[in-house]
Amino acid sequence: MSPRGCLSAYSRALKPFSRAISWKPTGRPQQTLISEVSRSGTGLHSGASTTARLLPAMAGEGRYFVSGLSRSRVPAKIDHAVDSPLCTTLCGDGARVRTVEHLLSALEACGVDNCRIEIESGDEVPLLDGSAKGWVEAIEQVGLCAAENSCGHNMDKLAPELHEPMYLRRNDSFVAAFPSSKVQITYGIDFPKVERMRNAGLIQGGSAENAIVCSANAGWLNPPLRFHDEPCRHKVLDLVGDFSLFAQNGNQGLLLAHIIAYKAGHSLHTEFVRSLLNVCG
Repeated sequence: MSPRGCLSAYSRALKPFSRAISWKPTGRPQQTLISEVSRSGTGLHSGASTTARLLPAMAGEGRYFVSGLSRSRVPAKIDHAVDSPLCTTLCGDGARVRTVEHLLSALEACGVDNCRIEIESGDEVPLLDGSAKGWVEAIEQVGLCAAENSCGHNMDKLAPELHEPMYLRRNDSFVAAFPSSKVQITYGIDFPKVERMRNAGLIQGGSAENAIVCSANAGWLNPPLRFHDEPCRHKVLDLVGDFSLFAQNGNQGLLLAHIIAYKAGHSLHTEFVRSLLNVCG
C-alpha cells in the first residue's frame, strides 16, 4: 500500500474518544510578566506601523488582546480564531487582531500563562524580524513571576495530555498527534511561490529583513540562514502559537504529545485545535 493509502486507512480507523485528553498538573504555578514591556514594528500584511504592549494579568485570566476603537477584549482562545490567509486572526466584540502566532508562540514557550496584550495603531501584531526572537528577548527583559488571582492566591498550572492518537488531513496536508510523556514536534514543508500573495494585497510588510526569501532558480536570496532547517523551525514556531489557542484559564495550550505535521499551515493547525475541544475530557 502507498504511504498516502496508509494514511487514508489510518485516518478512517481513528475514532473519537470521550477521554482522549485530560488535564495534568505540571507542579508549577501559573505565571505572568513582572512588569510591562512593548515592541513596535511593521505589520506583515498591512505594512503599517503598530505596537504591542505586554502587561501582567491575574492567574486564571489567560492571554488576551485589547484592540480596536472600542478597546474590546479578545481572548487568545480557539473559539475566537477565524480563517484568514497566511496568518492567525482572532476576533471578538467587533475587534480584530491579526498575525498573533509568533507572539503567542513566545508567550507559550516562555511560560507566560496570563498576559494582557494591547495593540495600538492598527490591528496587527508587529512582525519584528519575522521570528519570535524579539518577543523572547522582551519577556526575558522584564522577567516572570507567579500570577495571583483576585484573592491573592497562586493557581496550579495544568497541561493537556493526549491519551489516544488523533489525525486530520486536507488534500496532501495533515496534522497528527500521538500520546507522549513530553511535547515533541515533527514538521515537513513544501512552500509555494509568494508573488501571487503580494498581488492579492497580502504580505505588504514582508522584506528580506523579516522573511526568508527563496528563488526556484537561485536558491536562498538572503543567506545565511540561522539554522540549516530554519524554514521547518519557522513552521514549528507557527504551530506552537496556533496550538497555544487551546489554553484555558491560564493553563498550558500545547499538548503533551508527539505532533507530526506536513504542509499544514495556520488553517489546518486551528482546525485541529478545534477538534481537540470535542475529545477533551
